[in-house]
Amino acid sequence: MTSTAINLFTKRRTQYALGKKLPISEAQVEALILEAVRQAPSSFNSQSSRVVVLFGAQHEKLWNITREVLRLMVPADAFVKTDAKMDGFAAGAGSVLFFEDEDVIKKLQADFALYADKFPMFSEHSSGMAQYAVWTALADAGIGASLQHYSPVIDEQVATTWNIPASWKLRAQMPFGSNEAPFGEKTFIADDLRFKVYR
Repeated sequence: MTSTAINLFTKRRTQYALGKKLPISEAQVEALILEAVRQAPSSFNSQSSRVVVLFGAQHEKLWNITREVLRLMVPADAFVKTDAKMDGFAAGAGSVLFFEDEDVIKKLQADFALYADKFPMFSEHSSGMAQYAVWTALADAGIGASLQHYSPVIDEQVATTWNIPASWKLRAQMPFGSNEAPFGEKTFIADDLRFKVYR
């Protein structure tokens, strides 16, 4: 049995070799990301995910901020690899910043006290689904991407630079762009290590 959804999921791969030649317009990319996040599920339909999309110089600014923050943390003799990684991200056409709105989470905790301790975890699930939805939608459009996690070290500068509300907490960064290299082979562990089925 062939599933259209599964075929779509197989397109989503990590791409580090990014370029600036998008196969669709920036406006179309923006609309694609917006709709992917809108359609991603969230617990209690909380819609707690928030997104900032950066193109061009704003995108490059993100990775220069990250570079300079990391320069203060990474030993000088090891920074060459970090520097090259930042260059690779900046070589793309844009970045998606994924946030979760903590005000939404706090309201759910107040409204549904029985589950109060669970809502932060539910929020992480919602964020992950939004990230996967965007990544898959970009892949389907022929756009490469990878998922990065430079929080919390860049959070303050990101918030200041792009006027992010205090309740929005940064969860992930997704640089994207044209695919400038083929994907490597994806390997999988044995199914019996991951799945159990009972009838």
